[in-house]
Amino acid sequence: MGLLRGSVFLFVLYLLHESNSSLIKLNNNGYEDVIIAIDPGVPENETIIEKLKDMVTTASTYLFEATKRRFFFKNVSILIPETWKENSQYKRPKHESYTHADVIVAPPIAPGRDEPYTKQFTECGEKAEYIHFTPDFVLGNKQNEYGPAGRAFVHEWAHLRWGVFDEYNEDQPFYSASSNKIEATRCSAGITGINKVYTCRGESCLTRNCRLNATTKLYEKDCQFFPDKVQTEKASIMYMQSIEATVEFCNEENHNREAPNLQNTKCNFRSTWEVISISEDFQSTTPMEGPPPTPAFSLLRPSQRIVCLVLDKSASMASSDRLNRMNQAAKYFLLQIVENGSWVGMVHFDSTATVKSQLIQIKSSSERNQLLQSLPTVAAGGTQICLGIRAAFQVKAMLQTDYGSEIVLLTDGEDSTASSCVNEVIENGTIIHFIALGPSADTSVIQMSNLTGGKHYYASDIAQNNGLIDAFGALTSENADLSQKSLQLESKGLTLNSKSWMNDTVIIDSTVGKDTFFLITWNKQSPDIFLWDPSGTLMNTFTVDSNSKMAYLSVPGTAKLGIWTYSAQATADSETLTITVTSRAANSSVPPITVNAKMNKDNNIFPSPMIVYAEVLQGYAPVLGANVTAVIESKHGNTTVLQLLDNGTGADAFKDDGVYSRYFTDYTENGRYSLKVWAHGGTNSTTRSLRRPLNRAMYIPGWVVDGEIQRNPPRPEIDGNTQTILENFSRTISGGAFVVSQVPNTYFPDRYPPSQITDLDATLDGDEITLTWTAPGDFDVGTVKEYIIRTSGSLLDLQDNFDNALQVNTSGLQPNEVNSKETFTFKPENTEEENATHVFIAIQSVDKNNLTSKISNIAQVVLFASDADANPEEIPNHSNSRINVSMLVCQWLVKFIILFTHYFTS
Repeated sequence: MGLLRGSVFLFVLYLLHESNSSLIKLNNNGYEDVIIAIDPGVPENETIIEKLKDMVTTASTYLFEATKRRFFFKNVSILIPETWKENSQYKRPKHESYTHADVIVAPPIAPGRDEPYTKQFTECGEKAEYIHFTPDFVLGNKQNEYGPAGRAFVHEWAHLRWGVFDEYNEDQPFYSASSNKIEATRCSAGITGINKVYTCRGESCLTRNCRLNATTKLYEKDCQFFPDKVQTEKASIMYMQSIEATVEFCNEENHNREAPNLQNTKCNFRSTWEVISISEDFQSTTPMEGPPPTPAFSLLRPSQRIVCLVLDKSASMASSDRLNRMNQAAKYFLLQIVENGSWVGMVHFDSTATVKSQLIQIKSSSERNQLLQSLPTVAAGGTQICLGIRAAFQVKAMLQTDYGSEIVLLTDGEDSTASSCVNEVIENGTIIHFIALGPSADTSVIQMSNLTGGKHYYASDIAQNNGLIDAFGALTSENADLSQKSLQLESKGLTLNSKSWMNDTVIIDSTVGKDTFFLITWNKQSPDIFLWDPSGTLMNTFTVDSNSKMAYLSVPGTAKLGIWTYSAQATADSETLTITVTSRAANSSVPPITVNAKMNKDNNIFPSPMIVYAEVLQGYAPVLGANVTAVIESKHGNTTVLQLLDNGTGADAFKDDGVYSRYFTDYTENGRYSLKVWAHGGTNSTTRSLRRPLNRAMYIPGWVVDGEIQRNPPRPEIDGNTQTILENFSRTISGGAFVVSQVPNTYFPDRYPPSQITDLDATLDGDEITLTWTAPGDFDVGTVKEYIIRTSGSLLDLQDNFDNALQVNTSGLQPNEVNSKETFTFKPENTEEENATHVFIAIQSVDKNNLTSKISNIAQVVLFASDADANPEEIPNHSNSRINVSMLVCQWLVKFIILFTHYFTS
């Protein structure tokens, strides 16, 4: 009984967790089940494993001290590619996989691009996705540029675990401070150094003082801040952890609230330590008395996949054509999705359970066809889920493996006894993937799926939505190389009357084409099917399976590049036709374009808004400019269509990072919802971005030692605007299922305020200021009623006392529809007051129900230049001397007048 209570408690923790694939647990101050995965694309090098151990061990001590004796790394699993040779130290993974990796070691997206970074597209205080290191970084070849690996790991861990952000800003490396001086963007402001332009041609290097930019009134583009090698300031790790004296995070006392960095922008000007201090980790721990133990490591290497299909054939499966639809989807999985070399078995269950196929290794189509013969043909009996799971355990035992096998469990019914085998599932070490079919499928199995690191999908009884086939299609191996995985290019359905057509096209782009598979299903009568390749050749070799009401075609070799055209004509009224197209990478050395999708939560309580995320990538490089659409379906088939955006506003945290986002608030009922995403790339409109990722460890340009700059080798520069244009492509994927509760049965009023404006920008033109921003809606929907714009001469006063700041007259400003570009010009008041060198501006929007948004990001214009470092060509070169630029201009003006007068009088 105690074990059961413990598992239920653990279940609650998982349900309250964000939709994050990490399996990390915090136990007695120590992080357990941290997964570091070496990408299959990394050439075999056992030194990487030893260097990873060294990195984590040194990071653990540094983390422990930096968090005031709170956190350390207790045990870490290193996932080694299957392509590396076997070793007696390597064990088979249990639940660990690349999908759940917290740290990924993978090649850079371009030569020399070895910056450590964290994939972070959520808001302040929310966990990120994973940390990315390159092999060169792990091997210690980039220590001069990024500092010791253990310290960089702690910097990235703070991104990953606590949702804090960087305290530097390479796009805005300097700012005009309230002290009337130009300062480097840093935290704390107590970090010392010099601002210089340092250029080299061959062996010859030149150092000079920085000049002012006439437009920005800040330092020129090539100016850099070089920190002193020896510092007395201890903070901050999120600025430059590579400084030897840096052993702390910035806190409330030393935080630089004026610095224009992401930490201030995203976290409402709070310090990193303030954010960490309110995290779930911090609140659940107290400082330790003694030192932490040394981290323990497990070396894991995947081998062949082991998966058992556990299929419900109870009486309820006879309704809504469920049994046949399950068989169609299972055949699709067996024919196309499960990888060669995998071991596959099958169990049927109703009131009892039967092993229909022991494990068979997939080597050719022969084994696949053998398994097809084991699918159920008759639905009868009750629902005993645990019996089916226990039978699958017996199938797994055939290979005498303890861990790492998978169960794909599909059921449409409720089973009050399902929770009784939770502990058996946990102890067995099997991963449970759960597919719920129809509105009554048992919810307790979600517990098993969550606790074992499995996936959870939902398919409604509306066949044209193709949810069941999408769910099976998403169940590719989590440890296979990307080139081996089947990618879904198309998935759609229509309900038609006789003689009506389903016509469309699907694109085979150059990154895919191998093992291309077309699947068409129906629910009444075989349709007339036509498929033409890009050259216009009719493909008439479909295999028709009349019993299962499906037809499929495998394109031999590599499918032709270009647009394939299909047409299917219904031959019966109220006919539901679906089409699914999949393919694999054309070349193992060229990563295919992929899309991944998820919600920000697995469980949600009304009226809290949710966020849809879809990430479009080629390898690890973001794909920009795609047309991305999400369809969310409730358990009874109500659908919401959302256009996802990568514009850095509303739900989208960062512009042009390849993550497309949108708020979802259209809750129609309680229970399960499913997510499906399409991504399309048009001609010359989609690009692969090579710009440096956000949320990365800072590159060290060099150090100041005894007054002299010791410069590091310059990092390879890539123009931020350089993007590789991609061809047309199409992808679709299931984003899994989520559960919503406490949705009222009656109409509910507007509960959602306007989204925060996050891209406010200001420019000064003469005596007028022009503002631009993206129009918000009520969580990405509709049009706001009005804008409140306020200004101040102090950034902190505007932030802390917005309602008391000077309000701008906006009577002529009519808000536009959400995501429109807004522009507004005004003449600032009270700018002649003493020391008014800046105008800071912020906006708050108000909707029709008078709900107000959060205050926007704060934009600023500089009216007069701040004090700059002295220019040796203009004034004596004293290291601490400063000069007022306006005085300098006056001096030159006087000299010009004297020369002008002398010229015309002589």
